[in-house]
Amino acid sequence: MKQEEDILPEYADDEETIEFIKAYLPQELKAKFSDDELHYFIDLIDEYYIESGVLEGEPDADGYVEIDLEAVANYIVAEAKKDEMGEYDPEEILFVVQGEMEFGESLGQVE
Repeated sequence: MKQEEDILPEYADDEETIEFIKAYLPQELKAKFSDDELHYFIDLIDEYYIESGVLEGEPDADGYVEIDLEAVANYIVAEAKKDEMGEYDPEEILFVVQGEMEFGESLGQVE
């Protein structure tokens, strides 16, 4: 049971992230992505940050680490195609990536 308790808070965070992203998306994209797709995209965003080493980069003079959001969106599009999840428009996925980043900023996790 302990494992389930460890997983549930992370899942709850994903649910909050998904709700934030859905509110962030332009009107024409709000109904385009299912919650399952958004979960998948969030997992790929995390995967990109880990595998790319971007979070281990040196911050600039203001303490910021530069993250190329278009590269993240392109990564999601490529992985989704490879995983046979579907083909997505990188420009639409960019809104999801930006929404996830904005959510992190709203929590003070990202500066």
